[in-house]
Amino acid sequence: MVTRWLTRMRDGTVKQVNAFTGTQVWTVPGRGDRPLVTTERAASPLAPGDAGRMCAFCSERYVETPPEIARIVQEADTWRTLRQVGAADLDRSVAAFRLVPNLFEIMSLDYWRDNHGYVLPEAELARRRAYLRDPAGREQVIRLLSRSRPALARADDESIARSSIFGGFHDVVIARRHVVDGALFDDQLASSGSLTASEHAHYLGMTFEAARRLYATNEHARNVVIFQNWLRPAGASFDHLHKQLVAIDELGTSRMSDIRHLDANPDLVQEYRTLLRDNGLVIAESDSAVLVAGVGHRFPSLEVWTERHDCDLWNISEAEFGDLSDLLHAAHVAMGPTLPVNEEWHYRPPVMHERLPIRVVIKWRISTPAGFEGGSGIFVNTLDPWAVAERTRTWLSQKASQLSPGVRLVV
Repeated sequence: MVTRWLTRMRDGTVKQVNAFTGTQVWTVPGRGDRPLVTTERAASPLAPGDAGRMCAFCSERYVETPPEIARIVQEADTWRTLRQVGAADLDRSVAAFRLVPNLFEIMSLDYWRDNHGYVLPEAELARRRAYLRDPAGREQVIRLLSRSRPALARADDESIARSSIFGGFHDVVIARRHVVDGALFDDQLASSGSLTASEHAHYLGMTFEAARRLYATNEHARNVVIFQNWLRPAGASFDHLHKQLVAIDELGTSRMSDIRHLDANPDLVQEYRTLLRDNGLVIAESDSAVLVAGVGHRFPSLEVWTERHDCDLWNISEAEFGDLSDLLHAAHVAMGPTLPVNEEWHYRPPVMHERLPIRVVIKWRISTPAGFEGGSGIFVNTLDPWAVAERTRTWLSQKASQLSPGVRLVV
């Protein structure tokens, strides 16, 4: 079998080319049978109360993150969003999900001020003034600044105003659990797959709302990068479930590559999807989305696509959003909590005009690129797409009871 993007050689070597980036990947016979490398660490028993204070993202350590932008609270079957919770009210409810600024932002507020003349809107200034009027809020902010800027002897109003603690453009969506409810040991981590399908939809909904907010509040933001690093081998600072959103003033190489390839071939998305279906790489589907084994990634990868080619963060329907969330949740249920993964979001930003569906790439961080990859520009994967699809189908069939009813396995 020989195609532009996926070729199985006579000896069994599989060569892949990513249709959207041009990345070259080889899978060599014999390496795909190796067990997946997962995180291994000694488990320690949890004392009563430990589950809520294991890291700065935990529910009993709210003051260790910057002032909240919003939180989602679940009360029985009712979900509510609370906005701009004050320091005095942080512990009056338990947040299922929280939206907070990243204390260690990739791009600071100074970047936007100095390079684009950005000025904080009055509503954000008013929020800052109100938060700092509360002595508990001021003390929280001062402690956080002292932690993120150790050179400061003591944070003052000027340093607070210059920081990204209020009005910055790198946000974090944090889930409630560090470990699963009822955990006895500290290695019983709560991943995306540990959420219910309903919880995952609210987690994703807060992420979408956060992305739209970043675009709406900064006219210089050309792209908002959305990603999730799960476990330290995948780059996570904490083994606590969270997504990140970073506004940038360029489209970035990935979106520019999409534009270049789509301009050269407007049928690229459909041709790629045909390749996946013809080669049995579709794993599961819903009415408006599909879960597949990806082709041409540096690491073995799953992909979740919306079926509609012009679906984006602004025009996605409620049904499409539900289908996307359910399949992404299914992928995480399949992989379980011990596999380090990067979840990368690819979508059409407002300044991009080409038709590009939402696609989420979930990369299994089970190998480390080394000298061969750097010297050749060819990446060696231990698993080809067929092996990824087969393993994921097996996992999903074993965990079918955890999936949303709208998820259909494809065999």
